[in-house]
Amino acid sequence: MKPVIVFDLGKTLVDFDYTIAANRIAPRCAPDTDAAKFFSTYSALLTSYELGLLTTPQFFGQIKAASGFSGTQTEFNEYFADIFTPIEPMIELHTELRKKKMGTYVLSNTNDLAIEHIRKKFPFFNDFDGYVLSYEHGVLKPASKLYEIVERASGRRGSQIVYIDDRQENVDTGTARGWKAILHEEPGKTRAALQKLGIIDQA
Repeated sequence: MKPVIVFDLGKTLVDFDYTIAANRIAPRCAPDTDAAKFFSTYSALLTSYELGLLTTPQFFGQIKAASGFSGTQTEFNEYFADIFTPIEPMIELHTELRKKKMGTYVLSNTNDLAIEHIRKKFPFFNDFDGYVLSYEHGVLKPASKLYEIVERASGRRGSQIVYIDDRQENVDTGTARGWKAILHEEPGKTRAALQKLGIIDQA
């Protein structure tokens, strides 16, 4: 039985920069709004959104009420979500794995607006066997519940799962469950780690 490969999303398959969103949103808020501090100011709301405790309209409504944002929900959605760029070497790596008939999954702390945007803008995202997303399950990595859901969805456990994530605490939870976890630092190192595991061929 082949192992499955589980990818984190942000900073692993796509890069993101909340500064882009803040610089669009803040000028349309109360005059004293500081773009540099926008998402740190409202970090609790963002966490609730990524936990699925707020719907998209509720998240927008609370941001609007707290910040004085003067735009529409459609405008806010576009500003908030359009912050991603693909990490091409990692997308190419995923394509190689799919050509080898490897099962692949996404395991991500994220939100509905981000996923809707990524699904529409980046075709590669639609070529996974499954998606375990924080806002759909009410829990964030590194809590073990999300990892258990991956195991149930994939039908694999322990060393049958290879996991790639850029955050050490998330990697540590995978390692504790017996997964072959790789700390993603840059694409070349991740590729080398997969080669060492015999998942992909040496160049």
